[in-house]
Amino acid sequence: MTRLSPRNALRRAAGLLAAAGLLAVVPLAGAAAPARADEPPVFTLGGPAETSLHPYRAGGGPKPSRLGITVTAPSGEEGTGFAGRFTLTFDLSGVAGFADVAFDGAAPGAETSDGGASGGGASGGGTAPDCEVTGAKAVCVGTGVRPGTHPVAALVVTAAGGERGDSGTITVTGEAEGAAFTPFTTRVTVGGPDLVMEELPFRTELVPGDRQQAPITFANRGAGDAEGVLLTLRYTRGLDIPQRYSNCRYSEDDPGPSGVGRTTAFCTVEGAFEAGEAYTLATPLTIEATERAYRDTFLYRIEEAGPPRPAPAAFERGDGAVLRAVPVTGPQNRAAGRTADPTPHDNQREADFRTENTADFAAYGDRVSGARGATVTADVGFRNVGPAWIGHLRSGEDVAVVDFTVPRGASVVAKPDRCRAVTAAGEYREDQRSPAPRYLCPTSPAVHDGEGLDLPFALRIEEVLIGAEGEVTVRAPSARNPALPFDPAPANNTARLVLNAGDDGDGGPSTPPTSDPGPDVSPSGAPAASAPGGGAAGASGGSDSGTGSGHGGGLASTGSDALTVAGAAAVALTAGLALVAAARRRTGRHS
Repeated sequence: MTRLSPRNALRRAAGLLAAAGLLAVVPLAGAAAPARADEPPVFTLGGPAETSLHPYRAGGGPKPSRLGITVTAPSGEEGTGFAGRFTLTFDLSGVAGFADVAFDGAAPGAETSDGGASGGGASGGGTAPDCEVTGAKAVCVGTGVRPGTHPVAALVVTAAGGERGDSGTITVTGEAEGAAFTPFTTRVTVGGPDLVMEELPFRTELVPGDRQQAPITFANRGAGDAEGVLLTLRYTRGLDIPQRYSNCRYSEDDPGPSGVGRTTAFCTVEGAFEAGEAYTLATPLTIEATERAYRDTFLYRIEEAGPPRPAPAAFERGDGAVLRAVPVTGPQNRAAGRTADPTPHDNQREADFRTENTADFAAYGDRVSGARGATVTADVGFRNVGPAWIGHLRSGEDVAVVDFTVPRGASVVAKPDRCRAVTAAGEYREDQRSPAPRYLCPTSPAVHDGEGLDLPFALRIEEVLIGAEGEVTVRAPSARNPALPFDPAPANNTARLVLNAGDDGDGGPSTPPTSDPGPDVSPSGAPAASAPGGGAAGASGGSDSGTGSGHGGGLASTGSDALTVAGAAAVALTAGLALVAAARRRTGRHS
């Protein structure tokens, strides 16, 4: 019988959750040791600790199992990868007599360093290795290994007349000129459990507050019993399972602006789960659509657990009752053992829910001021006032984009990294370095309730235009269909950025901006003296407060601004004294 420790069970769960795009993955074999500059890199070979084979059935045809092999190379500052040729050698003598081995490219769904899953067909970042089996030995030759964890080969292993319980090992070693490999050994056993999750008939069209039961049911369709099972539950931000069981460990994802916001529970259920039998939870779970639900997913997965061990530190134990599974009685249980042989994805099911809800995206602008040549910071963006969170989990597309038009008389000297420059018409612009008239700033595929985007732009005042306005709009990513389908209040999707506003107190005039007398002409028409820093005498270098959105947008005067104002005051004083003296001379002449 195959034995699978909770650690390996958690790793298997992570691999398939990653393939579904729902869980970031830690490399199976662990991180490779970083190499010093004067030492060759060390790569770590890895894969599943154990693999079960379907027992051979005469006349029924072989049913293969796949065994994915990975390679982990140092990443980060220590990892530069490896561009040379490498050779992997597989010792198959341990399974000779009861298993046949072949190769099929790279391991489908193998873990990668960025939490994704490989689709197969490529080795550790280089060319796919060529593999050949000769008797009890196989050799694969490939080129290139890049940093991180990547699939390097996939073995197709089939029982060949062996009996249940036959077991042996496959050992993989590697060599390359200028690099070293840590070997890896996996155990292959004929028979063992094969757990399959039943799909539940959920109601998927909901309203906030809806609750429904989830009587999770699974079957063991393998050739051996499972000693304990690991139940994985993973649900997005708009869903909740109120029960917190004492034999489950729970973790909340980082709720940052780029995080989806999910709850993960790993539940270790003790007991002997016999081959050919079906089981269900003693008490069904309760799935609730919360007030922030909109488009949500629920994943539930079953696999063998083995002896219990502590979960990672990030997980906290529940304080409720013990979650138990009991046999299913009646025809349902008898039928479970007679269904077709399972495929790997049968361990896991997912449900997508659509909740009738809204999310109000409210844009905010700013009011800033400065003299000609000054640089000011304008804070613009939007907030999701809620109540729903919005996520595009399946497509991975951005939820929205902030469309910012720069006010007249100003140019952008620094922008947020996520923003890209476009033309005034919103079209593609090759030049991303010089100032542009317009910027598009996409969100991530998830925007939580109460969050949004804060986008600071550094603007240089090229010309002082009283009440110059720029526009800040949060809209759909497509300019052809800009409406946000979930937003019930489109009127607040647009705000203004006002430069050098007047004293109207309403966040800027509604009429086009008007020019001031200019930096080279005084109000009386006489030439004005040039102030230090390029500003006109008497020009303001201060900043204003935020708009009615509650966002503060003022920029405090810097040291250079203070010098500009002080210099301007000195020049003004000198000019005033000169004018007084001239007036006295004119008076004396006319008298």
